[in-house]
Amino acid sequence: MNLLLPLAMGVALAVDRLGEPPAWAHPVVGMGRYLGLFRLTRLPAALGFIAGALAWLAGAAAVGFIALWLEGWVLIALQPWASPLRLAAAAVLIGLLLKPLLAWRMLADEAMAVEAALGESLNAGRARLSRLVSRDTSALTETEVREAAVETLAENLNDSVIAPLFWFAILGLPGAAIYRFANTADAMWGYRDEREWCGKWAARVDDVLSWLPARLTALVLLPPALGTLLREARRTPSPNSGWPMAAMALRLDVRLGKPGVYTLHAGGRPAEAGAVQAACTVARQAVIAGAVLIAALAWAVRMPA
Repeated sequence: MNLLLPLAMGVALAVDRLGEPPAWAHPVVGMGRYLGLFRLTRLPAALGFIAGALAWLAGAAAVGFIALWLEGWVLIALQPWASPLRLAAAAVLIGLLLKPLLAWRMLADEAMAVEAALGESLNAGRARLSRLVSRDTSALTETEVREAAVETLAENLNDSVIAPLFWFAILGLPGAAIYRFANTADAMWGYRDEREWCGKWAARVDDVLSWLPARLTALVLLPPALGTLLREARRTPSPNSGWPMAAMALRLDVRLGKPGVYTLHAGGRPAEAGAVQAACTVARQAVIAGAVLIAALAWAVRMPA
């Protein structure tokens, strides 16, 4: 069992190179559809918080149960572990189940698509970026569009790759599935407007589950100065997203920021042509380093006493 999860992680990352499964078979799409059923914004604060928490808990319980059932079915069907062939088959099956819960290739492709769109025109770049971020992109300069693309790549390196792998190492397939549900719920419900109280539970749970992985993501991005990273990471309103974004800014020596909200590594170079490609290269290296570290964690956690 101590080798099964590391092997499954390798399978998932290898299959990720092929792209995403169709929407009808994608668990994260299903999570989004469930979360989209709820319209809780008209509720008073306290009632909205309770309703949002109950809806979140029901969804998380369903996601966790399905993942546990699928993982258990594989483990029962392919025991005993004495056979290397059975171990390999189990790793492949669990890796295939894990794959939709992480998305490195899609993340890199979307970031590079923003750069490609900027090659056509600034408006095309803004339009492409608007598919990835919730901020208004209509007035962003070319440099600011690139900054936002690099920030999104860094932040989602944690949300879409490192954190799901981390929770898979700790709790198996249910851990990765519940994390992706929590992150999706935060993305859909965690706004600071009339929806705030309904989404507050989702936002706080995501903060807790992302706390350690976000810092691990920052470390595997290999920023040149940890002391500077500690200072820069605190500049964003989020307790977690600033870590990978600041690490990326420092590693590339570029200035990143959200106009009127924060600036990371203010003394860095502007995000000029080539910055997104460089960020993808650094992030790809971080995926490999992070996967190796987390695979070692999964192996160590399941070592017999």
